[in-house]
Amino acid sequence: MISDPPEAWIVDGYVDEPACLGVSPYISPNIRAVAGVCTEAGYHVRYLTIDQLRVDSSLFTLLDRAALVVMIAGVTVPGTYFAGTPATLTEIRQVAATLYGPVTVLGGPVTFGYSPGGGSVAVRQAISGFDHLLEGDVPAALAHLLAGGSPEGTLSYPDFSRWLVAGSGIISDHPRFPWLICEIETARGCSRAVTGGCSFCTEPFYGLPQYRPAEDVHAEIAALASHGAVHFRLGRQPDILAYGTKGKKEFPAPDVTALESLFAGIREAAPDLRTLHIDNVNPGTIARNPDAAREALSVIVRYHTAGDVAAFGMETADPAVVAANNLKADSTMMMDAIRIVNEVGGIRDRGIPHLLPGLNFVCGLAGETEETYDKNEAFLEELLASGLLVRRVNIRQLMPFEGTKAWENNTLGEHDARFRTFREHVRKTFDTPMLQRVFPAGTLLRDIFVEESGRISFGRQMGSYPILTGIPAEISEGTVLDAAVCDHGRRSLTAMSVPVNINTLPAAALRYLPGVGKKRAASIITKRPFVSLAAFQEIAGETPLDPYLTF
Repeated sequence: MISDPPEAWIVDGYVDEPACLGVSPYISPNIRAVAGVCTEAGYHVRYLTIDQLRVDSSLFTLLDRAALVVMIAGVTVPGTYFAGTPATLTEIRQVAATLYGPVTVLGGPVTFGYSPGGGSVAVRQAISGFDHLLEGDVPAALAHLLAGGSPEGTLSYPDFSRWLVAGSGIISDHPRFPWLICEIETARGCSRAVTGGCSFCTEPFYGLPQYRPAEDVHAEIAALASHGAVHFRLGRQPDILAYGTKGKKEFPAPDVTALESLFAGIREAAPDLRTLHIDNVNPGTIARNPDAAREALSVIVRYHTAGDVAAFGMETADPAVVAANNLKADSTMMMDAIRIVNEVGGIRDRGIPHLLPGLNFVCGLAGETEETYDKNEAFLEELLASGLLVRRVNIRQLMPFEGTKAWENNTLGEHDARFRTFREHVRKTFDTPMLQRVFPAGTLLRDIFVEESGRISFGRQMGSYPILTGIPAEISEGTVLDAAVCDHGRRSLTAMSVPVNINTLPAAALRYLPGVGKKRAASIITKRPFVSLAAFQEIAGETPLDPYLTF
């Protein structure tokens, strides 16, 4: 008689690192590789998220019946989340304390340290209750443990890639599947690790860059696609433009041939993909290698899908802070890099820019003064006046980790009031006008996944840094729809589900039509039904949503 294989559960506590996002709707590479390790070791592998545990405590009973439970968690960059919330330290400890039957294992960046958010140091914690803590490369450490060794491991891309293929089917267990973004690893480590890298960043912990062979990435993409994946982001990398480069330069010129091979092969491996985006781009790479960077960015635009974002770690516009923290680029280089990305990626596809920069500010770094914030504001004012586009501006307070230079050398707590006024200034004076330029009224946003239902329902498209979109209607969670932009907030849009039937549109929603407002909405209601667009325009005038109106 053949007995059933032992059961292994993976608990996804979510990860967020400088070069990896694994918070729902993203699923990180390590989750899938750990699934592959467990599969190879003979386990029947199952998966759930920390969000599922929060809402259904009976799942702990299922976990307790397993032979093995592996939890992956940890945040090393502070973020704001909408579709999922990373596990807190209390929740991580609760998982271990609640389970008595299985062998319990913890891995991920939580082993670097833990902080409840930006503005406080991340302290290495004694996380009791787990039988084993994974050190080094997470899937390699787990493989070593399951083979009878210690829970330590070193990255080997041949092994890692094999495990990713073997564990690719785990994506179908994700509660968001198939509206799920597979975070794809193309590289690990930082080309600036030889000089220590940016003072606050944990990516140098992984050493100098190791680039994953393109054929391995293609095999993983094909495996994921065979299980129904259609949304991908090359996010587990510190600088996509450095992919495949050789030597030990801090800012290597992009290898256009290597990027062409990578992206073309992805398209062949998943011809039906619906999203192919990137994440990190080093602005210093672009500014120091403008011609090669233009070619490389052109390759990305040729093969990716529109609405993409190149995340720039700007950190500051203050040259003294740049120098004190060994940052990547000064404000002049940053503006050059923004301009080059606009030149190549600013073209629109069905109304949406192909590729725009996204700026990240980090506050509380060494050398920061009150005047630092004046320089940051002046930079953004110059950017707005230039007519150049950026998709978004993130403003965070430092979260220093032990082992980084920022651990002992920072200005946390010295300028908190000025930090808050800077953030508010940007939200009031920069964000809305920039959103109006990036997403003009009437822009059609396709395939919005509704994540929160209510009088105003909220959803986002799939991809890198998708814009939060409010739709003035009660729409069931999980609905996928197209919507046209009506209005702009600080960090979000208001849009109307299309087509828009003016004769049946609720009165509360009518006022969101551009140029209508409450008073004109009342006039429209008294004149309904309209038989044509012309009849409607006699009352409401022309609106940017006219192409989407029905009667």
